[in-house]
Amino acid sequence: MSRRNALLTLALLAGAVATPLITTGCAEHHYYRVYDPYYSDYHRWGPDEDVYYRQWIVERHYEWRDYSKLDRNQQRDYWTWRHSHGDHDHDHDNH
Repeated sequence: MSRRNALLTLALLAGAVATPLITTGCAEHHYYRVYDPYYSDYHRWGPDEDVYYRQWIVERHYEWRDYSKLDRNQQRDYWTWRHSHGDHDHDHDNH
């Protein structure tokens, strides 16, 4: 194998190893929209909303579960609580 081919192979291998590490770091800042059917609005769920969600869990003495796994009554309770706490990080692009 020539030196040039060896360097190319090494570069491709390094890229293949580095790609998951880079994309995993970016995923931590991913925002997604969550519809609040009780107030008919959307919220950007990301690190800021997660802080409020965790605060709600602590106040209610619940074990942490992903919001999507809560039953309807708990989701309604969360949004009622959320609308009375902190800034309302709404996604004003309602559909």
